[in-house]
Amino acid sequence: MLKIHLDDIGKRFNREWIFRKVNLELSSKNNYVVLGRNGSGKSTFLQTLAGRYETSDGTISYSINETKIDAENIYKHLSICAPYLELFEDYTLVESIELQSKFKSFIDGVKLTEIPKILQLESSKNKQLKYYSSGMKQRVKLGLAILADTSILLLDEPTNNLDKNGFDWYKKLISEYSENRLIVVCSNDQSHEYEFCNKTINIEDFKK
Repeated sequence: MLKIHLDDIGKRFNREWIFRKVNLELSSKNNYVVLGRNGSGKSTFLQTLAGRYETSDGTISYSINETKIDAENIYKHLSICAPYLELFEDYTLVESIELQSKFKSFIDGVKLTEIPKILQLESSKNKQLKYYSSGMKQRVKLGLAILADTSILLLDEPTNNLDKNGFDWYKKLISEYSENRLIVVCSNDQSHEYEFCNKTINIEDFKK
């Protein structure tokens, strides 16, 4: 079982605290949604979990089956999809999949050649991503994150730019590939993004 321990953590930029005094234990037994108004710090919290931001206060520790994971190595165990992460738009979908496979494996049983079909983008697999619509790019981001062989899956506004068919596809993908993972979703209270989450973290509770 994977666990993330948040021990009195806080993050500030200059003199402004984004959140502080967060004491939580997250585990792969549960899926979590982080709620809060726009600009409340949800994305900052997610990036702090991912190790992209250092905490201003407190400590974060990671473990798998009670064995500690060094913070500098946590990136090997997580994948993330977020609006602020860019794709290599001069690459085709096939090239993007091959590139990721050199740095991070895909889930057992998922063949590289099958991924365009899983993303429902097979007819565009040899087209450069810069010619994709915003919804198609979101499918690529989500697919590369969800299909990665990682214990931690972090999703920031995952249905951004998806239509109704895209919502259904996203929920199906999560259902099929979420077993034994710790999933954290940041959402602007869009319930279709986090129906599978059984724990709620309201970032507004950590402003004092």
